[in-house]
Amino acid sequence: MVIEYIGSVIRNEVANKKEKMYEAQNRGVYMFRIDGERVVDATLRGGPARYINHSCAPNCVAEVVTFERGQRIIISSNRKIQKGEELCYDYKFDLEDDQHKIPCHCGAVNCRKWMN
Repeated sequence: MVIEYIGSVIRNEVANKKEKMYEAQNRGVYMFRIDGERVVDATLRGGPARYINHSCAPNCVAEVVTFERGQRIIISSNRKIQKGEELCYDYKFDLEDDQHKIPCHCGAVNCRKWMN
């Protein structure tokens, strides 16, 4: 384990409304979907994991892990990480139509050019 992705756990419907509100405020949105019903919103309150960037060739993996008191999002390394190397993981965004595609600028040799 490298770090836990923390924030407020909210329902999916609330997350959709908050995402639109944050975007209207021109604010960065830091959300991570736990499942079809719950999302961790780290936009206003969260830890440093919310700043980990996307890469098509990541050195970390994010996974939802079940503990006694619920589920948590854990970021773990998938290989040896060199000192000073930026942490990154594949965001694996849901597929969108061409109008809503998010360009990827990770610079990896195998870059998919889109994050979704």
